[in-house]
Amino acid sequence: MLRFKHEDKTIEINNDSANLHEVIKSLGLDSKKLIAAKFNGELSDLSRTVTTDGEISPVTTDSPEGLEIIRHSTAHLMAQAVLRLYPGSHFGVGPAIKDGFYYDIDATSTITEEDLPKIEAEMRKISGKGEPVTREDMSKSDALKIFADDPYKTELITDIDSPTVSIYRQGEYADLCRGPHVSDASKLHNFKLLSIAGAYWRGDEHNKMLTRIYGTAFATPDELKEYLKRLEEAKLRDHRKLGKDLDLFSLHEEGPGFPFFHPKGMAIMNTLIDFWRREHIRRGYTEIKTPQILDRDLWIRSGHWDHYRENMYVTEIDEKPYAIKPMNCPGSILVYKTQLRSYRDLPMRLAELGCVHRHEKSGVLHGLMRVRCFTQDDSHTYIEPSKIKEEVLAIMELDRYVYTDVFGFKYTVELSTRPADSMGTDEQWNEAEAALKDALESTNTPYTINPGDGAFYGPKIDFHLEDCLGRTWQCGTIQLDFQLPGRFDVTYRGDDGAEHTPVLIHRVVFGSIERFMGILIEHYAGAFPYWLAPVQVKIVPISDSHADYAKELHDMFMDWGIRSEVDYRNEKLGRKIRDAQMQKVPYMLVIGDKEKESCTVGVRERSKGDLGSMSLEGFKELLSKEFNPIH
Repeated sequence: MLRFKHEDKTIEINNDSANLHEVIKSLGLDSKKLIAAKFNGELSDLSRTVTTDGEISPVTTDSPEGLEIIRHSTAHLMAQAVLRLYPGSHFGVGPAIKDGFYYDIDATSTITEEDLPKIEAEMRKISGKGEPVTREDMSKSDALKIFADDPYKTELITDIDSPTVSIYRQGEYADLCRGPHVSDASKLHNFKLLSIAGAYWRGDEHNKMLTRIYGTAFATPDELKEYLKRLEEAKLRDHRKLGKDLDLFSLHEEGPGFPFFHPKGMAIMNTLIDFWRREHIRRGYTEIKTPQILDRDLWIRSGHWDHYRENMYVTEIDEKPYAIKPMNCPGSILVYKTQLRSYRDLPMRLAELGCVHRHEKSGVLHGLMRVRCFTQDDSHTYIEPSKIKEEVLAIMELDRYVYTDVFGFKYTVELSTRPADSMGTDEQWNEAEAALKDALESTNTPYTINPGDGAFYGPKIDFHLEDCLGRTWQCGTIQLDFQLPGRFDVTYRGDDGAEHTPVLIHRVVFGSIERFMGILIEHYAGAFPYWLAPVQVKIVPISDSHADYAKELHDMFMDWGIRSEVDYRNEKLGRKIRDAQMQKVPYMLVIGDKEKESCTVGVRERSKGDLGSMSLEGFKELLSKEFNPIH
């Protein structure tokens, strides 16, 4: 007899074994959305047979685990369709990922995006026939026989540290997989194949390039429809397209991963920097600048050479090895060490807009979001150990102000703990992680734990911003470092007259200014708020006879600190207004005979349209009411 429990319900079955699906039905649980089950906390297929007592709970399609199973199963469905259309193809890995799934495929012929509808149609054919999905547990040697002609599965099986493996079959398709999966392909309806990319086997550029097909799947057609709608909106907001359309930046083959900023892009960047400087001065930071290239021995001492070498560019000067800095921290430490410091000097907040270079593989480069050269809005704060919580709370308040009050982002917080590749003792890491937890919990800040994702020198708090499409972007970070001060003999004289080692806090707010700009471009769809817009006022003279007055206005606005442009083109007024609208300029001023004679302006606002005629002082007063965190 077996006994099963779910919450306050318990049933007994007069058998030595039971099928999980049958147990759930016996408990009287709703099975309409049922897709899997948890038995004693372990996620399992519904077809699993159990022979012991235990706790059971259903996993439904509207749960995170259920959605992941749908997506993983859809990846298998896609692989089966590819195998039918391209017989003899081999398959790498096909996991569920955020918002969908992918599969890496070594196909027998080239697959392009034009082939996706054909693959998708084959998937629907398989789904319509309800191909059953079954699991087999077997020894590694038996599995190797099944995948004898597949080099990728053979390699994966060989690397598995277990005497047995599991295989899932549906029709002629078999795959090495832990599962769980849907019971049959008819459960999979709401999917869409999205794109194709290249991916090296196991992410190693020395391995063969496979074809990666991306797709998405949802539990309901409405969810799929809503997601595809968001994707279309995201395409319209793509910062690479808007960057070109709005003349903000460009990317060139002569410098892959090294963006070129145009005057309008620099106007945005400089405004962000002005805001950054104002807030940091207010909060007790002082700005420094450190060199781009430093002796290799410095990077060996800091630990970057051992832990970050593959991402560093190296060079040679006077037959000595140097490295272009991937991070600003060692330079900041050298500045700190130029004088003897006292506890009265602490906290010492050294901020730097440091240009760093990191070697990223060409396949991951993406506009401003993933580049090889970028500006970090760094700060390195040297504090007494007893002041950790106080300083972390001050940084958290700065982040809240910037993200929420200024830019209107919602955000979530994540605490990343010690990685496998790290420096320092267990005691130091435990102390550092406890300090960050204390700061978060003392302010009732909700957070999640990201195990093993800390920096090699310390744990960190990461801030993930949510944009208007619900996408998240990791920007700010607060990293607690007990390691580098010791490695560099960084000290301060305490109030007891003895030498002590400070704690170092590494911190960014924007993160990469270039990447933050990319996020803002997509978040605002290029329609920046007035204070950040590269051109705040577009002056539109109706004819050449109004050009002199337009020039006077332009000069006056520049004196007022307003970024303005004049459209001197010999075009119709409607075309000029439409073009200014397309450039997403906040205000347009139409200048004709009436305005020239009365020294007024005809005002149009980007979203509200025609606001009528105004005196210059009236327009200035209107602009003064616009939100501007710099003034």
